[in-house]
Amino acid sequence: MNAPTTLLFALTLDQLLDELPTGVHPVVLIGRWFVVGERLAPERAVPRLAWGAGWLTGGMVLGGALASLVPRQPLVQGALASTLLAYRGLDRAVGEVQAALERDDLVEARRLLGWHLVSRPTDDLSKAEISAAAIESLAENLSDSMMAPLWWYLLGGLPGLVVYRVCNTADSMWGYRNERYEYLGKAAARCDDLLNIAPARLTAVLIALAAQVTNGRGAVALRVAMRDQGRTASPNASWPMATMAGALDTTLTKRDHYSLGDGSQTPDVVMLAEARRIVRRAVGLTVGVLFTGNTILKQIKKEQHWKVSIHL
Repeated sequence: MNAPTTLLFALTLDQLLDELPTGVHPVVLIGRWFVVGERLAPERAVPRLAWGAGWLTGGMVLGGALASLVPRQPLVQGALASTLLAYRGLDRAVGEVQAALERDDLVEARRLLGWHLVSRPTDDLSKAEISAAAIESLAENLSDSMMAPLWWYLLGGLPGLVVYRVCNTADSMWGYRNERYEYLGKAAARCDDLLNIAPARLTAVLIALAAQVTNGRGAVALRVAMRDQGRTASPNASWPMATMAGALDTTLTKRDHYSLGDGSQTPDVVMLAEARRIVRRAVGLTVGVLFTGNTILKQIKKEQHWKVSIHL
């Protein structure tokens, strides 16, 4: 069984099985590594910067080394890889926000948005702002929580996937521009930027292709992405978010930070549902690519075996 087949198995498990208990979930364990690192970090700027970089490096080396010890049986690899993917959890979290909006329960929608999806304050967000934030998070996390893990498994196997997850978890916990994390999380933020360069752009293409199938706006989505991709602080997050804005003919805005797209439609719960459909189709396209890759690899191996048999 090759890497595409292993990933297809992992995606299947992600859809079928509930999350592992927090006590044994790999991402939770990675998070605890960084909780300990923060407790031990020095207070002064330069030592704190060095400590953050060193603790991150140590976590990546340790995680990659442990992953390399995992038996190479495809079922074992796929089962562990599935715990480091998060599409089902992402869609469920966005779906909960959507359900609250459909009930006009803004208090609950704000709570769920802040609990599951965003770090920004949500207490005074309007219905349109809640919808927009959920759409942004859905698009960005499609890259961070699914496409990037798949990419790094294809390039580096399970160790590559674990190393990516360590860096991404560090960025989600430490990668903030404030007094507490400015120095501690700088290395994590730069590492995450680097590792997501290709996955973020690939995600934008997949969203555009899925949008073309859904509403015929694939080309528009890519044009918006090319135009607006530099408007966020992250060099990567704007790619999937701007593509989604173009796909939905809307403008996605975070107060005092950025505005992506220039569409005529105001974000609402109907648009959020359409964003989820687009993302589901993007995931379906990914499965199709993996299946095709698996078929091609099998054919290549079959031809190589045939040539060897002829020579013998």
